[in-house]
Amino acid sequence: MIIKESAENYLEAILMITNKKGYARSIDIANELGFAKPSVSVAMKHFREEGYIETDADGKITLTTKGLEVAERVYERHKVIADALMALGVDEETALEDSCKIEHDISQTSFEKLKEFLERVKSGQ
Repeated sequence: MIIKESAENYLEAILMITNKKGYARSIDIANELGFAKPSVSVAMKHFREEGYIETDADGKITLTTKGLEVAERVYERHKVIADALMALGVDEETALEDSCKIEHDISQTSFEKLKEFLERVKSGQ
């Protein structure tokens, strides 16, 4: 399944906010991503219709299994790439910014090799 970078960013933000606060609402996502609340509301409607999220009566957003799979994949890429860049000596702020850009475009093969390399570096091999 291929989804657009903006959709990946939304789903990743929902995951990160939920991990931090225990729940996510549209306003939290708007604040996290710097988007207008009406834009986020339209996106959430689309995600709900496509089966990526569910929303309860209080406006709390929950990732479905389908949405969680995408969010976790993107978030893992984000973390691994940032860690790899920092292991190379890149400062944390730059590594986090660059990982956001790279996480959407790196091939699965290159990502897996980067991940294996980072694990070897961390274990001292």
